[in-house]
Amino acid sequence: MCGIVGLFLKDASLERDLGNLLSDMLVTMTDRGPDSAGIAIYSDKDASKEKFTIQSENAHQDFKDLPNYLGKYLNCRVDVRINDSHAVVTLDGSSTGKFSETLKSFNPEIRIMSRGSSLEIYKEVGFPKQVTERFKIPQMSGRHGIGHTRMATESAVTTMGAHPFNTGLDQCLVHNGSLSNHNSLRRKLRREGIHIETENDTEVGAAYLTWKMQNGASLGEALESSLEDLDGFFTFVVGTEDGFGVVRDPIACKPAVMAETDQYVAFGSEYRALVNLPGIESAHVWEPEPATVYFWKH
Repeated sequence: MCGIVGLFLKDASLERDLGNLLSDMLVTMTDRGPDSAGIAIYSDKDASKEKFTIQSENAHQDFKDLPNYLGKYLNCRVDVRINDSHAVVTLDGSSTGKFSETLKSFNPEIRIMSRGSSLEIYKEVGFPKQVTERFKIPQMSGRHGIGHTRMATESAVTTMGAHPFNTGLDQCLVHNGSLSNHNSLRRKLRREGIHIETENDTEVGAAYLTWKMQNGASLGEALESSLEDLDGFFTFVVGTEDGFGVVRDPIACKPAVMAETDQYVAFGSEYRALVNLPGIESAHVWEPEPATVYFWKH
């Protein structure tokens, strides 16, 4: 049992409130997953830049020395914005190919949480309220975002085992459920050159979608294929650079509810995650159908 939320804003006037609205939604789901929590925020992008969200257990020392090291070995301007145990590293797009290798040479213990032009992911062990306050999520703005609070069933309770999982540029996934064929699929995807870092079944689901899209599928087509290729019970909420999608397995035993107004589209594991959203009393509220792909984009 986990709790997942998502919020896609149609009304730009709400963008300054995205972090606050998402945080409130996720905190209401705390009892569905007390182990760890995380949120992905999608904001405006600079097409010439890419950013990496990274995490360190020794953030104070690591992030102090990192900008000069990266600038020297990548030979470009590097901006590092520190946020507790995480930092957002922004650099010229032409230098990103060498970023992972250079970061590993600086300190192999620093982990990459996300990469892309608009995506930032913050996640740690702890209750949603602790995690959102730690990273000042309520003060963040953006166009859309997804969040997760985890009750671990498939792997250890660690920062890297927390959701969301990012396996492709500006793509991430949160999941409620359990995939039964993740071990065999993980081996297949790794043979195909897809990087998978943890033993978490959700990361395999995210990597599967990345693999399908790298082979020419749209997100909608990849989600449709997941209904055939992924075994188990799952509700997925997927974030991309320009929107978010939802799909439930054909049995759909994991709870889900959605709401739409002229201002937003929202997802929650339970309706109580949505009750404080503006205008929710007049929203169109429904339960997403089994084996049906939903997607909204800017």
